[in-house]
Amino acid sequence: MLSAISANDPLLSNPFSAPFDGGYTPWDFPEYFLSQPTTPKPVTSSTGSDDPDQTHAKEKPDSDYSNRGVTIVEERKRRRMVSNRESARRSRMRKQRHLENLRNQLNLFRLENRELNTQLQILLNHCDRVRTENDWLRSERTLLCQKLSNMSQFMAFE
Repeated sequence: MLSAISANDPLLSNPFSAPFDGGYTPWDFPEYFLSQPTTPKPVTSSTGSDDPDQTHAKEKPDSDYSNRGVTIVEERKRRRMVSNRESARRSRMRKQRHLENLRNQLNLFRLENRELNTQLQILLNHCDRVRTENDWLRSERTLLCQKLSNMSQFMAFE
C-alpha cells in the first residue's frame, strides 16, 4: 500500500544541505564544520573479564555485522555454486571422455571379434579339408591293403 509522504518529512531531507544554506562551505570555516578526528578503539577478543573499558565485538552495530554476515554468506554461497558448477562441468567432461574411450574400446573389440571369426572360419575350412583328405587316405589304405592281401594269396597259389 502506498502512502503519501510530505516533502518536509525529516527522512527525506538532505543532512548535508543545512551547512550550505548560508552559502559557506566546510572549506571556508573548517573549525566549525570538521570535528576532531577520533581514533577508533581496537577490537579485542573477549577474555572473560568484566572490565567495562574493554571493547567487545558485540558492541559494534548489529546491522553492520548482519550486512557483513549476509554478504559473506552470499559470497560463500556464490563461490560454492561456482565451484559446484565447475566440478559438475569437469565431471561431465570426465564422463564424456570415459564414454568415448568405451566406444573406442567397443569398436576395437568388434574389429578383433570380426578378425577372430574370419580366422576361425579359415581354420574350420582347413579342418574339414584335412578330415576329407584323411578319410580318402584311410579308404585308399584299406584298398591297398586289400590289393596286397589278394596279391599275397595269388603268389601263394602259384
